[in-house]
Amino acid sequence: MELILKKDVENLGYKDDIVSVKNGYGRNFLIPQGVAVMATVSAKKELAETLKQRAYREGKAVADANVIAEAIKALDIKIEAKTADGSKLFGSVSNADLAEAIAAAGQSVDKKYINVVGGTVKRIGKYVAKVRLHREVIFDLPFEIIVEKQ
Repeated sequence: MELILKKDVENLGYKDDIVSVKNGYGRNFLIPQGVAVMATVSAKKELAETLKQRAYREGKAVADANVIAEAIKALDIKIEAKTADGSKLFGSVSNADLAEAIAAAGQSVDKKYINVVGGTVKRIGKYVAKVRLHREVIFDLPFEIIVEKQ
């Protein structure tokens, strides 16, 4: 079953992509949730026209995302966390904590666009997260977990 996505879907595609999925997934989940529509001939023509009109705006969005990416890459992000024995954390550090640290440094990134490699972090050290500002602007962001000063 071919569908046109109306929203970004993790591990499937981005908005306005034409994807092929199993019938049940499309009929029972994607279409009722309003995430996708059937890829009929007329819907494909309408999509082509929309994409043509959006091409210029897309170029500007990529340029803006690259500027923000360079500003975020320049940040030295250190997240303080409480530890049990000097290396193991009480709790964990996740993408939400990293988004707060970036916001405190003056930039704004939604936590759903940050993917900490390995999921959550439970030890002191240096780690890397993947940040997606745009479908064409994805970069690695190094950060460090340090012991919280008492």
